[in-house]
Amino acid sequence: MGTSTRLIQRRIKSVTNTKKITKAMELVAASKMRKAVSSVLASRPYAEAAWRAIREMAKVTSTELHPLLQTKPGADRILVLLFSSDRGLCGGFNSQMMRGLTKFIDDLGENLTADFITVGRKGQNMIRRRGCNITASFTDLSAHPVVTDIRPMAKLAIDDFTSEKYGAVYLAFTDYVSALVQKPNISQLLPITRIEGLGEVSEALAGIDKAESDVNESLNIGAREYLFEPSPQDVLNVMLPRLVEAQIYQAMLETSAAEHSARMVAMRSATDAATEMIDSLTLSYNRARQAGITAEIAEISSGKSALESNR
Repeated sequence: MGTSTRLIQRRIKSVTNTKKITKAMELVAASKMRKAVSSVLASRPYAEAAWRAIREMAKVTSTELHPLLQTKPGADRILVLLFSSDRGLCGGFNSQMMRGLTKFIDDLGENLTADFITVGRKGQNMIRRRGCNITASFTDLSAHPVVTDIRPMAKLAIDDFTSEKYGAVYLAFTDYVSALVQKPNISQLLPITRIEGLGEVSEALAGIDKAESDVNESLNIGAREYLFEPSPQDVLNVMLPRLVEAQIYQAMLETSAAEHSARMVAMRSATDAATEMIDSLTLSYNRARQAGITAEIAEISSGKSALESNR
């Protein structure tokens, strides 16, 4: 009895200590998640507004004016910017992204080869295990992402695309939907296109765009006339790289918010599991202790009976 209960007590103590750690990690992740969600919600309208400005310009300009707008049908390589976490303990956050990316790579076929720029150690390790080529790697950016962090990778993507090294550039990130829902998203970045999946803000702004379009049709208002100074090409040279940076930065913010949300949920589940385990172990301890006490009482009673029978 003594050995059994001591083992159970050690186990209860060990699980209790683990529960304290997971609870602390849950609270830290929740704090980081609130900051990350605040950042991502604040930046979504800006990303949408930047895209809307480019879309309006595209109505009155030609795609031949800038290489970031031109398709390259003969290219046999693409570049993927992969966003992942630097640390684990975030549930299926990274594995979901890798499953979606694996399907994306398999669907490319044998005629296209994918190179990667990885953001986060987990993505870097996953791509290395798969045997794909990594052209650049960035780490320790997901905790507090800022715009200056993404400019080197944006410059790499733009330079390699304009030099026709790659026929297209894609973003592989996790879209933050809610604290419980995070969706892997692989979208084309270059040639410049609109990245879908920015949550409820995107849907709301899409509704506004449709309402504006309906109003324009009802009033027979055609395309607006724009005046470019000094020229359309000069304006595109300034705006298009900034739009690429805005899209990459938005993807990083979405991934950061999704990572902290996934870690908070994972640590909460671990804490709940530890609580259930402690309850089960406590029940086992009480049963073992009660069984030991019953055995001792039985031994005392039998000893007493034996003494009385020998008199």
